[in-house]
Amino acid sequence: MKNTLLKGAVSEILKSDQQIAEKLQEVTNLLEATIPYYDWVGFYFKNGDKEELKLAQYTGEETEHTIIPFGKGICGQVALSNENFIVQDVSEQENYISCGWKVKSEIVIPIFVNGENIGQIDIDSHTVNPFTKEDEMLLEFVCVEVAQLLN
Repeated sequence: MKNTLLKGAVSEILKSDQQIAEKLQEVTNLLEATIPYYDWVGFYFKNGDKEELKLAQYTGEETEHTIIPFGKGICGQVALSNENFIVQDVSEQENYISCGWKVKSEIVIPIFVNGENIGQIDIDSHTVNPFTKEDEMLLEFVCVEVAQLLN
C-alpha cells in the first residue's frame, strides 16, 4: 500500500467513532500488517508526572518493556531529545534496550501536543537497515494525526 493510501487509512481510523485506545490499536495493526518490515508497532506515552514512558497499544510479540525510564534505550532517549531516532542496526547502539534477539533495527518518532512530548510511536524490525525517509515521513504524519486526536 502506497504511503498516500496508508495515510488515508490512518486518518479514517482516527476519525472513527471508536474509543481512543481502539483507534490506536487499529493503527498499530494496520501498520504492522501493511509494511512487511514493521515487525512490532507500539505507542508509548508519558506515565503521568513520572519521568518514564508506559506502553499503550501495540502489535507484535509480547515485551517486558512496559515501563521505560527517560534516557534509557531508544524510546527513553527520544523522550528527552524530542527528536526522531532511527537506528538502522541496533548492534551499533550502546544505549539500546533489547526487546528480543530478532530485533535488528528501530525507529521512534515523538508525539507532541501543545509543544510537549507526550509519547511516541516505536517500530522494531527484524531487518537491518530497512527504514527510509518515506517511513520517517509516514510515521511523523501518524504522530501529528494522533496528537490532534489527543489534543
